[in-house]
Amino acid sequence: MQPDIRRSVDAVWRIESARIVATLTRVTGDLGLAEDLAQEAVVDALVQWPESGVPANPGAWLTAVAKRKAIDRWRRDTSLDRRYRAMAHEADEAGEDEWQAIDDDVLRLVFITCHPALSRESQVALTLRVVGGLTTEEIARMLLVPVPTVQQRIVRAKKTLAAARVPFEAPEADEWTDRLAGVLAVVYLVFTEGYAATAGDRWIRHDLAREALRMGRVLVGLLPREPEVHGLLSLMELQASRFRSRIAPDGSAVLLADQDRSRWDHAQIERGRELLRHVDEIGRGRGSYALQAAIAECHAVAASVQETDWGHVVVLYEALGRLAPSPVVDLNRAVAVSMAGDTVEALGIVDALAAAGSLRGSHLLPSVRGELLTRLGRVDEARSELLTAAGLTRNDREREVLTAKAAALRP
Repeated sequence: MQPDIRRSVDAVWRIESARIVATLTRVTGDLGLAEDLAQEAVVDALVQWPESGVPANPGAWLTAVAKRKAIDRWRRDTSLDRRYRAMAHEADEAGEDEWQAIDDDVLRLVFITCHPALSRESQVALTLRVVGGLTTEEIARMLLVPVPTVQQRIVRAKKTLAAARVPFEAPEADEWTDRLAGVLAVVYLVFTEGYAATAGDRWIRHDLAREALRMGRVLVGLLPREPEVHGLLSLMELQASRFRSRIAPDGSAVLLADQDRSRWDHAQIERGRELLRHVDEIGRGRGSYALQAAIAECHAVAASVQETDWGHVVVLYEALGRLAPSPVVDLNRAVAVSMAGDTVEALGIVDALAAAGSLRGSHLLPSVRGELLTRLGRVDEARSELLTAAGLTRNDREREVLTAKAAALRP
């Protein structure tokens, strides 16, 4: 097989998989079957495209092939009722040119995978796998759990949805409360993986970040009076505004302190700030996403790292820690405390997290600890922590940054 064809198929699947599976789930009413059909279509592409060439609309091609496979299955199974025969007729009539309502299909798929019949852990794992297109290894690193745990959650979730015969449709208004928290959580996790990839040779995965932003904007239109929906979109807009300055021409990562702030998207920053103002206008208080957006706003309006209002950032992290306790929140608060002028106190926060076993196996804790030790002049310890962090991260660009920092330290 030609290597460029394999790369083309991989690229199409990475970009279009959520839309393809979402469309097939709507047609078949079965998420597991939809995934199987999509994978069979990918196998056909690997066989046919080397001879016929990559089609002009490869996503539509994969969807059409998968639909035909579904129709063949239904026609072979004479026990299926008229509903399934009608579905087969509808899919057959649609033909290869059908590539509509895909955006809505993706959002509906998010609502299916965030069904209240599933635990929150299963909702997150399944949505990241199906909608985000992440591997079980990537999801495990994001959630700080073993790979087999993620695999089990995904398998159980699919079986539960099939047993519950969950319909492929957006929930009624009175069902939003049960699903919204899960939907927001997975949309932000998809964005987070796009913002800073957990593995691979790319610092940013623009495809994931764009899809999360798109879904966030759709949700704001659907729920204009939900403050946390606006808070989440505000947070994503503010963070995405820095994308152009976060990567050097050679693809290497550029950290916040070294970014050219003139390259930030200031129109996007204003959109994010307006969304945050709207949260306050609704008058129901700031939730966890709005608090994180407020932290991002502090960075967005500052002329430099040094001129950032770190004292206010610390206060916001303290509020966030009470509202949504997390070792990652505590770790970020430690960084803010150090930047506000008390690195000794910050190191105490990090050491407490280490003693509690928080973030074990993650590169985040030794990375931050290495930074704090550097500021305190404890160079040998700092170098050791940074090298430990470099050994734990699966992202090549992040490893380059950490090893460079360690190498720059002198005894």
